Formats: sequence, structure tokens, C-alpha cells
Amino acid sequence: MKKSSLFILLLLSAFCMAQLHKGKIDTLLIPEIGGIKQAIDIKTDDSGKPILLFLSGGPGSSMRKNADSFTKLLKSKFTIVQWDQRDAGKTLELNPSPVQPSVELMGKDTYQVINFLRKELKQEKIYLLGSSWGNALGFYIVRNHPELLHAYFAVNPVVSQLESEKELLQILKDHFKADPVASKELASVQIPFKVDEDLFYLRKWLFYKDGKQYVTGDEFKKGFLQWSKTWSPAWNEVMNIDLPKTLKKVDCPIYFFVGKNDVQTSTRITTDYFEKVKAPKKDLVLFENSGHQIHKDEAEKFQNAILQIVK
Repeated sequence: MKKSSLFILLLLSAFCMAQLHKGKIDTLLIPEIGGIKQAIDIKTDDSGKPILLFLSGGPGSSMRKNADSFTKLLKSKFTIVQWDQRDAGKTLELNPSPVQPSVELMGKDTYQVINFLRKELKQEKIYLLGSSWGNALGFYIVRNHPELLHAYFAVNPVVSQLESEKELLQILKDHFKADPVASKELASVQIPFKVDEDLFYLRKWLFYKDGKQYVTGDEFKKGFLQWSKTWSPAWNEVMNIDLPKTLKKVDCPIYFFVGKNDVQTSTRITTDYFEKVKAPKKDLVLFENSGHQIHKDEAEKFQNAILQIVK
């Protein structure tokens, strides 16, 4: 980005921060979080409405540009906040992370984002929602700063990802047993992952099973392995997350949203964890027609479930 464009963007961001007390907000702010400029999108018709902060999946993905499709109903109750994490979306455009992203580093980013929102919008607590990878950051907050949350929404969360990946590998081997190419590539996969190709082959054939035929092309492989240069260390950290052993009790209300057809983060593993975890209040909502992308597959039910919980 040119220096002049960045200056204008930062100037507008500063102006918008000064306007937050005026009620209606529809703006992209660029505060410094974790030593770099990070993009935070705030939309509300009343800044007094409780904050709902979304933590995107990925890692390295942004939910910001398509957020209207799964937040239209939520705007009646919440101040909607989308945040592009480091090395994702607008934040990546502004400044690549100068250090290797990690769960710990980005958990601290999340904490700073929450405190930024609390200060700017003058609210003591927020609602927090993690989607897929976003739960690595969300559970960091649930574990370390539950006092900041009205409640936490865990959407298709990473719970025991090592076991989930093993389960997925077996599902794919069974599904593609008559396909010699898929069978050969899946047979080479080692879990825990030893090389980036291990995760690549798992995702390639998972996406192919879901009807995405472009994954067999060279461009997809090239793009995936480029992504993994940045993100495989963080994803290997996620593979070590085992919440049933390390987080048996939480100190804020927690709600699990699971897609019945999700095999990327095992519905069985999440349901088992829900049954065991202790919380001041908890519930689980099963989405019969969803896989791993509940907010896309059943956007209306997704929003209404949240609204019903906070009612």
C-alpha cells in the first residue's frame, strides 16, 4: 500500500474513533494491535447494543467481506464486529506480520482487540464467537479472561484436533478406496503431520469429496503450500489442543454449534466434550443440514439460535 493511501486510511480511522459515541457506526478502524495495524470492522445502528465479535476460521481467512449474509438478523440485537487477524484480509494488506503467527501471539492479539472494543464502545463485557480455527483464539480468552465475556459461542470448534484429523483420514480412506490416486496420496499421510503435504492431501480429498473439483489442479496445490509456509506451525499447535484434558471447567456461559455433517472438526468429539465440560450455563445446537460452514449452510438458523440464547 502507498504511504499516502495508508495515511488517509489511518486519518479516517482516527476520525471514526472519535465518532463512536454518536450511536450509529459503520466503519473500518485500524488500531495498533500486537505491534501492527489491524483491521476491525464495526457495524451497528446503536453503539449501546452488546458487542458480538467474530473470530474467523482459517487460519489466514477473513469473514469480513461476506459478513452481511450471516449477520443481517443479528444486527437487531448486537453491535457486529469483524476482525481481520494478522496475516489475513485487510490486516495483511496493511502490514504482514513481522513474526511467525502462533496461537499464543494471536490469543494476545484477541485480548487486545477485546479491550480496544470495550474502551471505544464503553462496554464491560462482550459476546465472543469463534468459527473453526477461531476457537483456538476463543478458548484462549475463555481460559484466561472469562470475566470479559457475557458468553462464548463455539462454532464447529477445534477440541481435540489430533483425534479429529485421524478420524477424518479414515473416513476419506473408506470413501476413496476405489480411487487409486486418492488412495495412494491418503496412504502417505502421517498424523501427527511430518510435512506440509500431509495436511494438503487431507484437505485436498476432503474438499474433493465436497464437490470442489478444482483442488486436483496445480494452482490449488501451489496456493495451499504457500499458505502452509505461514500457517503450518500454528496449525501444528492446534493439533496439540486437547480440551477434554486441559479445560474441564469454564467460568462463563458457553454454547456449542455443530454441523451434523462436519468431518473437519469432528461432531462426535465436540459433542462428547460438551457433555463433560462444566460451565455456569451451557447448551449445544445441532445443525442438521450443515457441514463445517454453519454460518453459510444455515445462515438463518445460525442467527436465530444466537438470538434465542441471548433473549
